[in-house]
Amino acid sequence: MTTEHLEQQPMAVQQEQPPARAGRSLAPRVMSVFERYGLVWMLVLLVVFFGVWPETSDTFLSTANLRNLVAGQAVIAIAALATLIPLVAGQFDVSIGSVTVAISIAVAALSTEAGLPLAVALAGGIVLAALIGLVSGSIVAYVRADPIVITLGTATLVSGLGALYTDNESIVGIPQDLVAFGGGLWLGVPRPIWLMVAVICFVGYLMRYTVLGRQLLMIGSNPDAAKLVGVRTQRLILVAFVLGAMLYGVAGALLLARTGAANPGDGFAATLGALTAVFLGATTIRPGRFNVPGTIVGVFFVAVSVNGLTLAGAAAWVDPVFTGAALVIAVSISTLLTRRRQV
Repeated sequence: MTTEHLEQQPMAVQQEQPPARAGRSLAPRVMSVFERYGLVWMLVLLVVFFGVWPETSDTFLSTANLRNLVAGQAVIAIAALATLIPLVAGQFDVSIGSVTVAISIAVAALSTEAGLPLAVALAGGIVLAALIGLVSGSIVAYVRADPIVITLGTATLVSGLGALYTDNESIVGIPQDLVAFGGGLWLGVPRPIWLMVAVICFVGYLMRYTVLGRQLLMIGSNPDAAKLVGVRTQRLILVAFVLGAMLYGVAGALLLARTGAANPGDGFAATLGALTAVFLGATTIRPGRFNVPGTIVGVFFVAVSVNGLTLAGAAAWVDPVFTGAALVIAVSISTLLTRRRQV
C-alpha cells in the first residue's frame, strides 16, 4: 500500500463521521418530543381506539356521549386548575373536593333555605371559599405548618360541618336558572365547557403573563432564592391559597348546577381526580413542571379511559383503581422529571 493511500484513509473516515453523529443526535430529539407530547398522543390513540373498538364504537363518538363526557369533566378541570395555583409554589392543598362540596351546599342553602337571589348566593359561596383559603393559607404561610396536614384538617372540618348542617341529606329545590346552566347548551356547546374555558384562560394568563404567576413559580423552584431577590413568599403563598379556594368555589357552584342538588360528602373522588390530572399534566407539554395545558390533557386522559371502559361494560371498581394507579404513576414520573431538570 502506498503512502498516498495511507494518507487518504483517515480523510475517508472523517467524511463518514458526520452522518453518524447526525444519526446519534436525532435520538435525543425524538425522545424529547415523545417526553413532551407522549401523553397527548396517548390521549389521541385512546379516542381512536374507543371510536373503532366494536364494544364502544356505536356510542363513544356519539354527540350525546362526547357532550356528556366533556361537560362532566368541567368540575374536575376547574378544581384541578385551582389546585395548580398553590402547587406551583410548592404547596399541597388536599382540601379540594371537600371545599368544592361544601360550597355547593352553601350556595344551595343560601338560594333555597335563605331565599337569597341566585347571584347573591353564588357570590356568598365564593366569599366563603375565599375565607376557607384565607384561614388555611395564613396558617401555612405565617405559622409555617405543613400544608398537607393543615389542608387535610380543613377538608375533614368542612366535611363534618356540611354533614352537620344537612343531616346527611341532599338539599333540593335548586333555582332553575342554575340547573339550566348546568345542563344547557350555548352555540351547540354545553355551557359548563364555556366556564371551563374561561377558567383555563384565567389560570393560563395568571401563570404565564403576570408577575404573580412568575413569582409563584420562583417560590416553587427555590424559595430561598426568591426571598433573596425580594419576593414576599409568605404573602404570595397566602394569595395562592385564597385564589385556589375561590376557584374551588366556582367548581362547587358548577357541581350544584350539574347535579341539581347539594349532596353532602367528603369529596374524596374530586380530590383524587384533580390531583391525578395535575400530576399527569406535569409529565407532558412542559415535563417536570405543573402547567395548564398539561393539566387539561391529564383530565381528559383519565376521563376518556374511564368512559370508554365503562361503555365496554367494565365493573364499578375500574374507575377508582384506574385513577389511583394513574396518580401513583404520574407522581413518580413527574418527580423523576423534576429531579432530572434540576440536575
